[in-house]
Amino acid sequence: MSKILITSALPYVNGVPHLGHMVGCLLPSDVYARYMRMMGHEVLYICGTDEHGTPSEVGAAKEGMDVADYCLKYHNRHKEAYKAFNLSFDYFGRTSSDQNKEMTYHIFEQLDKNGFIEEHSIKQIFSIDDNRFLPDRYVTGTCPHCGYEKARGDQCENCTKVLEPTELINPRSTISGSTNLEVRETKHLFLNLPLLEEKLAAWVKSKEPFWPDVAYSIAQKWLKEGLKPRCITRDLKWGFPVNKKGFEDKVFYVWFDAPIGYIGITKQWSDENPQTRNWKDWWLDAKDVRYVQFMGKDNVPFHSISFPATLLGTGENWTKVDYLKGMSYLTFEGGKFSKSENRGVFAEDAIKEFPADYWRYWLMANAPEASDSSFTFDLFAGTVNKDLNGVLGNFVSRVMKMTASKIGSVVPQAGEWLEVDKQLIADLQEKVENYCKYMENLEFKKALAELRAIWVDGNNYISVTEPWTVIKTDPQRAAAILNLCLNLIRIYAVLSYPIMPETAEKMLAKFGLDKTEINSLKDFKAEKEIKALKEGQAFEVGEALFERIAPEKVEELKAKYGSEKK
Repeated sequence: MSKILITSALPYVNGVPHLGHMVGCLLPSDVYARYMRMMGHEVLYICGTDEHGTPSEVGAAKEGMDVADYCLKYHNRHKEAYKAFNLSFDYFGRTSSDQNKEMTYHIFEQLDKNGFIEEHSIKQIFSIDDNRFLPDRYVTGTCPHCGYEKARGDQCENCTKVLEPTELINPRSTISGSTNLEVRETKHLFLNLPLLEEKLAAWVKSKEPFWPDVAYSIAQKWLKEGLKPRCITRDLKWGFPVNKKGFEDKVFYVWFDAPIGYIGITKQWSDENPQTRNWKDWWLDAKDVRYVQFMGKDNVPFHSISFPATLLGTGENWTKVDYLKGMSYLTFEGGKFSKSENRGVFAEDAIKEFPADYWRYWLMANAPEASDSSFTFDLFAGTVNKDLNGVLGNFVSRVMKMTASKIGSVVPQAGEWLEVDKQLIADLQEKVENYCKYMENLEFKKALAELRAIWVDGNNYISVTEPWTVIKTDPQRAAAILNLCLNLIRIYAVLSYPIMPETAEKMLAKFGLDKTEINSLKDFKAEKEIKALKEGQAFEVGEALFERIAPEKVEELKAKYGSEKK
């Protein structure tokens, strides 16, 4: 057993996540955490809301709320949405916590002491109509590198180039849309990344054999372009006030304190639960910890460059990421999900339309790993109807109904294995090993393809063996076939648990079992697992696991969620 530290990118507190956010970091991290627990590892899975910065100030002003109250309101909405999606965080905290403030101050002081903090007077965009300095994310314009017309002032999400707001062509205020802007001078603190570049480059190079191409290539791109000092303070009111003389009227930039939030949230959890793990066992001078991060590719630069450089600059032995799972984008019906334009399916709404496992399965089966993936309601309904209802659900229903009607609602007697049975078990062993290999390597689409193939094998087996015919001449052989099939259902529940926990528990409940039956997948032996159910054990057919999505429902969903908008 080893210690696995897992963090998902911290979602901005303003608003709630859409399906693109879910598959971009939150859901894959949960699937991996669940799987690693099943493999017998000690897992710490941490996330929380990212609460500082202009988005919170602007959102609170729009709703006429105090910023702290606004953040609490949306923090709770995030928690409820993730609970509905069955995300199994060990702790879901907040970057605005006192513990994160303490961590941010400590790390800043170490950087300052070690000579990596410098002062600069910079030119910053001031919106006359808004009567405020505009932080980089709240200046929008045309990217000078690729021509993308909706580039933000900190980074172009189209070409991923890091930007300064003053570089944008035809800039405008994201808050009001005003172009009545001017450049004013203001004094800020910077992290001197060039001084850390050599050490950081060596660290990134050491990750080449392990990181996926999406993450490694983005990090190398930044390094090849040459690092520049990065501003870590802002002219805002909402945030941690800077703990340095002369800068008390400024706050730390959200991209400085937010990644530190992984540590702060862990400490927040430890302080609230003093009998649980010590946060230092995971973050500072920690031993035998493998750290895996999940995020969309737009967040990769900050986690592969800025945050590691921040930790390296302290001179302390902080845990740094071992594997960075950078995900590409999920598009919506040919266009982009948009929180600001309210286009696409958001987590709160998704769960009202279908059970969480419908979404969890589709998103993981179509995870945008090496390249972008496209969500359409036609594809979603097709997958649910074919894979979940037609393959897995059909097998479970068919086997249980047949056994109940032909033999009785108990697990029938096993028999001597014939060649067709042995082949089924051999194929199961091979495919489970592949499934585990892909899950271990965070290749989720491959893992789910293998899982589906395991389900298909069960359907093929019952079609070939035809127990409904065999029972007429050889009841014992028919019983043996159905015994194997019922045991397959239990195995399918165990294998499906990381992806579809509710469905897995429903499958087990049909046998009067609960999730404690979901044992370790380590050293899986098909010959043993196919005998796990006791002969004579009662089962209940119950309701079908899934329902088909009708064409009429698909058209209704398209109209409801703006599919015609591109």
